[in-house]
Amino acid sequence: MALLDRIAGQGLVRRILSSLVLAPLALAAVYYGTPWFELMLVAVAAEMAREWAKLCDNGRAMPGGLVLAAGAVVAIGLASRVGMVEALWAVGAVAALGFVVGLKRGPATASWIAAGVPVVALPCLAFLWLRFGTEDGIRICFWLLSAVWATDIAAYAVGRTVGGPKLWPRVSPKKTWSGLIGGVAAAGIVGLVTSWLLANEHAVALIVSGFVVAVVSQAGDLAESSVKRRFGVKDAGTLIPGHGGVLDRVDGLITAAPAVAIAVWLIGGEVFPWR
Repeated sequence: MALLDRIAGQGLVRRILSSLVLAPLALAAVYYGTPWFELMLVAVAAEMAREWAKLCDNGRAMPGGLVLAAGAVVAIGLASRVGMVEALWAVGAVAALGFVVGLKRGPATASWIAAGVPVVALPCLAFLWLRFGTEDGIRICFWLLSAVWATDIAAYAVGRTVGGPKLWPRVSPKKTWSGLIGGVAAAGIVGLVTSWLLANEHAVALIVSGFVVAVVSQAGDLAESSVKRRFGVKDAGTLIPGHGGVLDRVDGLITAAPAVAIAVWLIGGEVFPWR
Protein backbone atom coordinates (compact mmCIF):
# COMPACT_ATOMS: atom_id res chain seq x y z
CA MET A 1 0.00 0.00 0.00
CA ALA A 2 2.87 2.39 0.72
CA LEU A 3 4.10 1.95 -2.84
CA LEU A 4 0.63 2.63 -4.21
CA ASP A 5 0.39 5.67 -1.99
CA ARG A 6 3.65 7.08 -3.37
CA ILE A 7 2.69 6.36 -6.97
CA ALA A 8 -0.86 7.67 -7.11
CA GLY A 9 -1.74 9.17 -3.74
CA GLN A 10 -4.05 8.14 -0.96
CA GLY A 11 -7.09 8.40 -3.23
CA LEU A 12 -6.13 5.24 -5.09
CA VAL A 13 -5.46 3.35 -1.87
CA ARG A 14 -8.87 4.32 -0.52
CA ARG A 15 -10.55 3.25 -3.75
CA ILE A 16 -8.86 -0.14 -3.64
CA LEU A 17 -9.71 -0.65 0.02
CA SER A 18 -13.34 0.33 -0.58
CA SER A 19 -13.50 -2.11 -3.49
CA LEU A 20 -12.03 -4.90 -1.36
CA VAL A 21 -14.85 -4.39 1.15
CA LEU A 22 -17.76 -3.78 -1.22
CA ALA A 23 -16.90 -6.03 -4.17
CA PRO A 24 -17.24 -9.36 -2.30
CA LEU A 25 -20.67 -8.31 -1.02
CA ALA A 26 -21.87 -7.41 -4.50
CA LEU A 27 -20.42 -10.55 -6.08
CA ALA A 28 -21.94 -12.73 -3.35
CA ALA A 29 -25.36 -11.19 -3.96
CA VAL A 30 -25.00 -11.86 -7.70
CA TYR A 31 -23.94 -15.46 -7.07
CA TYR A 32 -26.61 -16.41 -4.54
CA GLY A 33 -29.41 -14.65 -6.41
CA THR A 34 -32.90 -14.37 -4.91
CA PRO A 35 -33.60 -12.77 -2.48
CA TRP A 36 -30.11 -11.39 -1.78
CA PHE A 37 -29.60 -9.84 -5.18
CA GLU A 38 -32.95 -8.03 -5.08
CA LEU A 39 -32.34 -6.87 -1.50
CA MET A 40 -28.95 -5.48 -2.50
CA LEU A 41 -30.50 -3.59 -5.40
CA VAL A 42 -33.23 -2.18 -3.15
CA ALA A 43 -30.64 -0.97 -0.62
CA VAL A 44 -28.44 0.58 -3.31
CA ALA A 45 -31.45 2.19 -5.03
CA ALA A 46 -32.72 3.70 -1.78
CA GLU A 47 -29.36 5.32 -1.04
CA MET A 48 -28.98 6.50 -4.64
CA ALA A 49 -32.44 8.07 -4.41
CA ARG A 50 -31.59 9.87 -1.19
CA GLU A 51 -28.32 11.21 -2.60
CA TRP A 52 -29.89 12.31 -5.88
CA ALA A 53 -32.70 14.15 -4.09
CA LYS A 54 -30.24 15.93 -1.79
CA LEU A 55 -28.04 16.80 -4.75
CA CYS A 56 -30.90 18.31 -6.75
CA ASP A 57 -32.87 19.92 -3.94
CA ASN A 58 -30.30 21.98 -2.03
CA GLY A 59 -29.46 19.28 0.49
CA ARG A 60 -33.05 18.21 1.15
CA ALA A 61 -33.67 14.49 0.73
CA MET A 62 -37.43 14.61 1.39
CA PRO A 63 -39.96 14.24 -0.12
CA GLY A 64 -38.20 13.83 -3.45
CA GLY A 65 -35.98 11.07 -2.11
CA LEU A 66 -39.01 9.10 -0.93
CA VAL A 67 -40.59 9.31 -4.38
CA LEU A 68 -37.38 8.19 -6.09
CA ALA A 69 -36.80 5.36 -3.63
CA ALA A 70 -40.40 4.19 -3.80
CA GLY A 71 -40.31 4.26 -7.58
CA ALA A 72 -37.13 2.20 -7.73
CA VAL A 73 -38.42 -0.34 -5.20
CA VAL A 74 -41.75 -0.69 -7.02
CA ALA A 75 -39.95 -1.13 -10.34
CA ILE A 76 -37.61 -3.78 -8.88
CA GLY A 77 -40.57 -5.61 -7.35
CA LEU A 78 -42.58 -5.54 -10.56
CA ALA A 79 -39.61 -6.70 -12.61
CA SER A 80 -39.01 -9.58 -10.19
CA ARG A 81 -42.62 -10.73 -9.88
CA VAL A 82 -44.56 -9.51 -12.91
CA GLY A 83 -42.35 -8.44 -15.79
CA MET A 84 -39.95 -5.89 -17.17
CA VAL A 85 -42.54 -4.09 -19.31
CA GLU A 86 -44.69 -3.36 -16.26
CA ALA A 87 -41.61 -2.19 -14.38
CA LEU A 88 -40.72 0.26 -17.14
CA TRP A 89 -44.27 1.65 -17.14
CA ALA A 90 -43.93 2.14 -13.38
CA VAL A 91 -40.68 4.08 -13.90
CA GLY A 92 -42.50 6.48 -16.24
CA ALA A 93 -45.43 6.89 -13.87
CA VAL A 94 -43.24 7.55 -10.84
CA ALA A 95 -41.13 10.02 -12.82
CA ALA A 96 -44.34 11.97 -13.53
CA LEU A 97 -45.23 11.80 -9.83
CA GLY A 98 -41.76 12.98 -8.92
CA PHE A 99 -42.20 15.99 -11.19
CA VAL A 100 -45.50 16.89 -9.50
CA VAL A 101 -44.02 16.53 -6.02
CA GLY A 102 -40.96 18.56 -7.02
CA LEU A 103 -43.02 21.47 -8.33
CA LYS A 104 -43.20 22.81 -4.78
CA ARG A 105 -39.49 23.56 -5.18
CA GLY A 106 -39.89 24.99 -8.68
CA PRO A 107 -39.94 23.58 -12.25
CA ALA A 108 -36.17 23.13 -12.45
CA THR A 109 -36.00 21.05 -9.27
CA ALA A 110 -39.08 19.12 -10.36
CA SER A 111 -37.40 18.20 -13.63
CA TRP A 112 -34.27 16.99 -11.84
CA ILE A 113 -36.30 14.93 -9.36
CA ALA A 114 -38.23 13.34 -12.22
CA ALA A 115 -34.99 12.60 -14.07
CA GLY A 116 -33.70 10.84 -10.98
CA VAL A 117 -36.30 8.06 -11.28
CA PRO A 118 -34.80 6.48 -14.43
CA VAL A 119 -31.27 7.29 -13.22
CA VAL A 120 -31.89 5.20 -10.10
CA ALA A 121 -34.26 2.55 -11.43
CA LEU A 122 -33.01 1.66 -14.91
CA PRO A 123 -29.56 0.35 -13.87
CA CYS A 124 -31.26 -1.82 -11.23
CA LEU A 125 -33.72 -3.18 -13.79
CA ALA A 126 -30.88 -3.82 -16.23
CA PHE A 127 -28.98 -5.84 -13.62
CA LEU A 128 -32.11 -7.78 -12.70
CA TRP A 129 -32.70 -8.74 -16.31
CA LEU A 130 -29.08 -9.59 -16.95
CA ARG A 131 -28.94 -11.78 -13.83
CA PHE A 132 -32.24 -13.63 -14.18
CA GLY A 133 -33.41 -13.07 -17.76
CA THR A 134 -30.37 -14.26 -19.69
CA GLU A 135 -28.32 -17.39 -20.05
CA ASP A 136 -25.19 -17.34 -17.90
CA GLY A 137 -26.51 -14.35 -15.96
CA ILE A 138 -24.03 -14.83 -13.12
CA ARG A 139 -21.05 -14.78 -15.46
CA ILE A 140 -22.35 -11.78 -17.37
CA CYS A 141 -22.84 -9.78 -14.17
CA PHE A 142 -19.43 -10.82 -12.83
CA TRP A 143 -17.77 -9.73 -16.06
CA LEU A 144 -19.67 -6.42 -16.19
CA LEU A 145 -18.89 -5.51 -12.59
CA SER A 146 -15.23 -6.50 -12.95
CA ALA A 147 -14.81 -4.53 -16.17
CA VAL A 148 -16.31 -1.36 -14.71
CA TRP A 149 -14.35 -1.64 -11.45
CA ALA A 150 -11.11 -2.26 -13.34
CA THR A 151 -11.85 0.73 -15.57
CA ASP A 152 -12.44 3.00 -12.59
CA ILE A 153 -9.31 2.01 -10.67
CA ALA A 154 -7.02 1.96 -13.71
CA ALA A 155 -8.31 5.28 -15.05
CA TYR A 156 -7.61 6.91 -11.69
CA ALA A 157 -4.17 5.32 -11.29
CA VAL A 158 -2.96 5.98 -14.83
CA GLY A 159 -4.42 9.48 -14.89
CA ARG A 160 -2.62 10.38 -11.68
CA THR A 161 0.73 8.84 -12.65
CA VAL A 162 0.89 9.70 -16.35
CA GLY A 163 -1.19 12.86 -16.52
CA GLY A 164 -1.32 14.67 -19.84
CA PRO A 165 -4.17 16.38 -21.71
CA LYS A 166 -7.46 16.68 -19.87
CA LEU A 167 -10.42 14.66 -21.08
CA TRP A 168 -13.11 17.28 -20.39
CA PRO A 169 -11.70 19.94 -18.06
CA ARG A 170 -14.89 22.00 -17.84
CA VAL A 171 -16.78 19.03 -16.38
CA SER A 172 -14.07 17.03 -14.61
CA PRO A 173 -10.74 18.88 -14.29
CA LYS A 174 -8.76 15.84 -13.07
CA LYS A 175 -9.74 13.29 -15.72
CA THR A 176 -7.21 12.78 -18.51
CA TRP A 177 -7.03 11.02 -21.84
CA SER A 178 -4.28 8.83 -20.44
CA GLY A 179 -6.63 7.76 -17.65
CA LEU A 180 -9.32 6.87 -20.17
CA ILE A 181 -6.85 4.82 -22.20
CA GLY A 182 -5.66 3.07 -19.04
CA GLY A 183 -9.23 2.29 -18.05
CA VAL A 184 -10.06 0.92 -21.50
CA ALA A 185 -6.96 -1.26 -21.44
CA ALA A 186 -7.86 -2.60 -17.98
CA ALA A 187 -11.36 -3.55 -19.12
CA GLY A 188 -9.84 -5.31 -22.12
CA ILE A 189 -7.58 -7.29 -19.78
CA VAL A 190 -10.65 -8.29 -17.76
CA GLY A 191 -12.15 -9.63 -20.99
CA LEU A 192 -9.00 -11.57 -21.75
CA VAL A 193 -8.87 -13.07 -18.25
CA THR A 194 -12.57 -13.91 -18.46
CA SER A 195 -11.98 -15.74 -21.72
CA TRP A 196 -9.13 -17.69 -20.16
CA LEU A 197 -11.14 -18.61 -17.06
CA LEU A 198 -14.05 -19.84 -19.18
CA ALA A 199 -11.77 -21.67 -21.64
CA ASN A 200 -13.55 -19.61 -24.28
CA GLU A 201 -12.21 -19.20 -27.79
CA HIS A 202 -13.95 -15.84 -28.28
CA ALA A 203 -11.27 -13.76 -26.56
CA VAL A 204 -11.39 -10.97 -29.17
CA ALA A 205 -15.13 -10.47 -28.62
CA LEU A 206 -14.63 -10.29 -24.87
CA ILE A 207 -11.74 -7.85 -25.15
CA VAL A 208 -13.56 -5.53 -27.58
CA SER A 209 -16.71 -5.68 -25.44
CA GLY A 210 -14.58 -4.65 -22.48
CA PHE A 211 -13.28 -1.67 -24.44
CA VAL A 212 -16.85 -0.56 -25.20
CA VAL A 213 -18.02 -1.03 -21.61
CA ALA A 214 -15.07 1.02 -20.37
CA VAL A 215 -15.94 3.95 -22.65
CA VAL A 216 -19.63 3.80 -21.73
CA SER A 217 -18.87 3.62 -18.01
CA GLN A 218 -16.50 6.59 -18.24
CA ALA A 219 -19.27 8.50 -20.01
CA GLY A 220 -21.47 7.76 -17.01
CA ASP A 221 -18.73 9.01 -14.71
CA LEU A 222 -18.49 12.24 -16.70
CA ALA A 223 -22.28 12.63 -16.73
CA GLU A 224 -22.43 12.39 -12.94
CA SER A 225 -19.53 14.83 -12.67
CA SER A 226 -21.48 17.23 -14.86
CA VAL A 227 -24.52 16.99 -12.59
CA LYS A 228 -22.40 17.55 -9.47
CA ARG A 229 -20.72 20.55 -11.09
CA ARG A 230 -24.18 21.88 -12.01
CA PHE A 231 -25.11 21.85 -8.32
CA GLY A 232 -21.70 22.90 -7.01
CA VAL A 233 -20.77 19.81 -4.98
CA LYS A 234 -17.70 17.59 -5.02
CA ASP A 235 -19.34 14.31 -4.00
CA ALA A 236 -22.94 13.11 -4.09
CA GLY A 237 -22.59 11.64 -0.59
CA THR A 238 -20.20 10.57 2.16
CA LEU A 239 -21.21 6.96 2.77
CA ILE A 240 -18.13 5.29 1.21
CA PRO A 241 -14.72 6.37 2.59
CA GLY A 242 -12.53 7.80 -0.13
CA HIS A 243 -15.19 7.65 -2.79
CA GLY A 244 -18.09 9.85 -1.68
CA GLY A 245 -21.54 8.33 -1.88
CA VAL A 246 -23.15 5.41 -3.65
CA LEU A 247 -23.85 7.56 -6.71
CA ASP A 248 -20.15 8.38 -6.90
CA ARG A 249 -19.29 4.68 -6.71
CA VAL A 250 -21.80 3.35 -9.26
CA ASP A 251 -21.79 6.21 -11.75
CA GLY A 252 -20.14 4.05 -14.41
CA LEU A 253 -22.64 1.24 -13.86
CA ILE A 254 -25.56 3.66 -14.29
CA THR A 255 -24.75 3.83 -18.00
CA ALA A 256 -22.90 0.54 -18.52
CA ALA A 257 -25.59 -1.80 -17.12
CA PRO A 258 -28.44 -0.51 -19.34
CA ALA A 259 -26.10 -0.43 -22.36
CA VAL A 260 -25.09 -4.05 -21.86
CA ALA A 261 -28.71 -5.08 -21.22
CA ILE A 262 -29.83 -3.45 -24.47
CA ALA A 263 -26.99 -5.11 -26.38
CA VAL A 264 -27.86 -8.49 -24.89
CA TRP A 265 -31.53 -8.05 -25.75
CA LEU A 266 -30.73 -7.02 -29.33
CA ILE A 267 -28.57 -10.08 -29.96
CA GLY A 268 -30.97 -12.51 -28.37
CA GLY A 269 -30.11 -13.14 -24.76
CA GLU A 270 -26.34 -13.44 -24.45
CA VAL A 271 -23.54 -10.90 -24.48
CA PHE A 272 -21.15 -13.43 -25.94
CA PRO A 273 -21.27 -17.08 -26.96
CA TRP A 274 -19.99 -18.09 -23.51
CA ARG A 275 -19.89 -21.81 -24.20
